[in-house]
Amino acid sequence: MARYKIIACHVLWRELCHYAAQSRNVFDFQFLQQGLHCTPDVLRTELQAAIDAVDGEVAAVLIGYGLCSNGVVGIRARGSRLVVARGHDCITHLLGSKERYRRYFDAHPGTYWYSPGWIDTSTQPGKERYELTYQAYVEKYGEDNARYLMEAEQGWFKEYSNAAYVDLGFGANEHYKQYTRDCAQWLGWKYDELQGDPRLLQRFVAGEWDAEDFLIVEPGQRIVASHDERIIKAEACA
Repeated sequence: MARYKIIACHVLWRELCHYAAQSRNVFDFQFLQQGLHCTPDVLRTELQAAIDAVDGEVAAVLIGYGLCSNGVVGIRARGSRLVVARGHDCITHLLGSKERYRRYFDAHPGTYWYSPGWIDTSTQPGKERYELTYQAYVEKYGEDNARYLMEAEQGWFKEYSNAAYVDLGFGANEHYKQYTRDCAQWLGWKYDELQGDPRLLQRFVAGEWDAEDFLIVEPGQRIVASHDERIIKAEACA
């Protein structure tokens, strides 16, 4: 039995807590605000501060992020080793491997992902998000400007054509599935439902960290992008 600190995006709180509760190890949790990947420098700063506060008090700090827009690049291990799953973002945790993520992405390049954590922590693309955003723009800028801004707001949705819900089989699944179906229908996207694979999360909290799926960063090292199928690697701090 070991004591670990989990520092993760709030998007993964349900899944991490669920599988950590089944582990023989002991955990301290800290969940950072969803959306920090949109500002990678802020993510890097907040994540590093959370890591530094641990200061060697646990056997390892488990980082519940992927590469996340390079937000973890430059993160340093101080007194405790760091463990990070090899993945571009949190969806890899839900799908079970970076290989499965890549296969699906290659087959469905216009995919927007939905999960319980994403739905809980932010308003996802769909009718609800449109109406809330439009009303906020009307109140701030007036109706004519709001319509113009909404055209720009909706423009990036054209890059997507598929709403994929990842189902790990616990929690209020039917509610989240129907929410995703409704969003897909309103947007004119296809709806797809994928069975999640818990093995990556289970091994993450169990301390079973093989080099194929996990990066271990020893004290005195930092995370860098590998620009290959490994996604991330460790190197000595300058």
